Amino acid sequence: MWKKAILKTWYSSTYTATIQITGSSKAYLEGVKVARNIASAEMVTGRNVLVYFFDKSNAADAVITAVYA
Repeated sequence: MWKKAILKTWYSSTYTATIQITGSSKAYLEGVKVARNIASAEMVTGRNVLVYFFDKSNAADAVITAVYA
């Protein structure tokens, strides 16, 4: 399942992020994995990201696949 989100925090050492799902003012997900083909320079707080959830009941099983302004 694909979801749009907003990048809140980027952790370059672990290639993970904290995101806020678009449309949800309270749902923040921490430790979301980021695809390694996304350059660190693109991971700017406030940018939109595209997230794929392999299992919609397990937020830890998700990956950020794209970043866009």
